[in-house]
Amino acid sequence: MTTYAFAGFWRRFVAYMIDGFIVSVVIIFLGVVAGVAYIAGAMSGDGSAIVAQMTDQAKLASLTAWIWLLTFAVNIAYFTYFHGSTGCTPGKMLLGLQVVSVTGESISFGTAFLRSVGYLVSSLVFCLGYLWVAFDRRKQGWHDKIAGTVVIIRESRGNEAGISIPDSSSGPQNPTGFGCIPVNASQPEEKKD
Repeated sequence: MTTYAFAGFWRRFVAYMIDGFIVSVVIIFLGVVAGVAYIAGAMSGDGSAIVAQMTDQAKLASLTAWIWLLTFAVNIAYFTYFHGSTGCTPGKMLLGLQVVSVTGESISFGTAFLRSVGYLVSSLVFCLGYLWVAFDRRKQGWHDKIAGTVVIIRESRGNEAGISIPDSSSGPQNPTGFGCIPVNASQPEEKKD
């Protein structure tokens, strides 16, 4: 059995900032494409009508709601895809982190979706759900507790506190990619502090 330490607050924070940058680039790209399409379509019509629409408060409120929904959908899709397929987002991959279930198994797309929606819960009340990682024994945020997951450092840690996962030679594995560790489907033992 190999023991992997739980990832702490600052390492996870940096990984999340990297992922946030990637998601922001995608959202900006989609916004530019939508803006160019809107302006191109509007240029074919009456220009004064466009100015009137762009200054209408009701239309601006509607546009703001659509932008928020797009941002939420892109975030959910990004984190669900990467966590469900490999357990690692690009940010987590760069910092050597992986999301696994509390039993040490790789997570499904359903669990990844639940964890992604849990980010919304963690962001409530001054982001207390994210800050919870710094004080929790297993370094779980509220989104981790909701989905039944932990974030591990993919380097073997010997006898440190963490989660023990059977070595890859001891049974069937779920395939993973992007350099994430293969996770065995058998029940691991958790190390105590």
